[in-house]
Amino acid sequence: MAVLEVKNIRKSFDGEEVLKGIDFSMEKGEVLAIIGSSGSGKTTLLRCLNFLLEPDEGRILVNGACIFDAEDKQKIKEKELREKRLHFGLVFQSFHLFPQYNVLQNVTLAAQLQIKEALKERGASKQEKKEALAAVNVQAEQLLRQVGLLEKKQAYPCELSGGQQQRVAIARALALNPDILCFDEPTSALDPALTGEVLRVIRGLKSSERTMIVVTHEMEFARRVADRVIYMADGVIEEYGEPEQIFANPQSPKLKAFLQNAGEGL
Repeated sequence: MAVLEVKNIRKSFDGEEVLKGIDFSMEKGEVLAIIGSSGSGKTTLLRCLNFLLEPDEGRILVNGACIFDAEDKQKIKEKELREKRLHFGLVFQSFHLFPQYNVLQNVTLAAQLQIKEALKERGASKQEKKEALAAVNVQAEQLLRQVGLLEKKQAYPCELSGGQQQRVAIARALALNPDILCFDEPTSALDPALTGEVLRVIRGLKSSERTMIVVTHEMEFARRVADRVIYMADGVIEEYGEPEQIFANPQSPKLKAFLQNAGEGL
């Protein structure tokens, strides 16, 4: 069973169709890279998957269950929307860390709020709450160790480099145990010296248990790490396949031109 199925997703802004019927699926543990020029619809697609935007048409299924159907005209309640978003972890271009919280607090905040709400609903005891919140801290420290920042857990965002801040953002996204981890141009706000450290962390996250979507302009990263690559142009999936097919044997004239401009030297 596919972990994610995206069916005929369409989205318009002010009468201009930005997504023109997007269809793809992913198996658990796959890494999907989405490439394409600015304005091709990559970020809009990612924001639709994460319910930051609501598609005009289409369906989204996670583990076989439909979590969005545009034909269902009932307004999604805020609590239900939060639950749907939990299927996806999102790492933004610009970190979006809370400057008033230290690294550990940034990683644990969302998970703690989620657990507190769940425990309150079932009337958990103070001891249960204490143990649950302690477990969140333990998990957060493990994630910070995984991204190489455990020693910075008491530091504040202003004390970190851009690459370190992005690694904290990755740990924060992982803390909610999403079904699919999404990255929206995770290195676009970084200088070349810091890009490599973030890409190494993302590469290290790849496993049979972790499904990831990476919108990226780093072609070599997409070639080496992705299992599948989507090339988007003008709001559609222009070409879709394994990295070797996309980069070594592109079929679409638009993809050939894009790769040449990106320095692939076809």
